[in-house]
Amino acid sequence: MPGRTSAPYGRPSWRYARAVAAAVTAAAALIAAANAVPAHATDAPRLSTGAERVGK
Repeated sequence: MPGRTSAPYGRPSWRYARAVAAAVTAAAALIAAANAVPAHATDAPRLSTGAERVGK
């Protein structure tokens, strides 16, 4: 078989390129989602239940 190449199923570089592109897209989506949340949460006033004063 002189015409046979080492890649019997066509061009595997396309598969690898698509996999790398999908990985980069997924990583970018995760980074964008992580940065979409507010950087600082608002400080809500704490309600006193009186339990903090026990033992004082």
